[in-house]
Amino acid sequence: MNKVAVIAILVENYDSVERVNALLHDFRDYIVGRLGIPYKARNVSVISVVLDATAEIINSLSGKLGMIDGVSAKVLQTK
Repeated sequence: MNKVAVIAILVENYDSVERVNALLHDFRDYIVGRLGIPYKARNVSVISVVLDATAEIINSLSGKLGMIDGVSAKVLQTK
């Protein structure tokens, strides 16, 4: 059963941006929308991604994002 989820992503290592984008591309079939904000004053990128996917897929993406150096990811999902 699919859930609607939001993954909040903070990228603090600019060198990791390509890996984050490649991973999001891999999960593109489940992404409803995406908003990226480069917060240059704090040297961080803030990305929110809305997904419509199973819990397994949501957790897989979040876990893979969290394994990238300088990247943090948290999930909020429907019950």
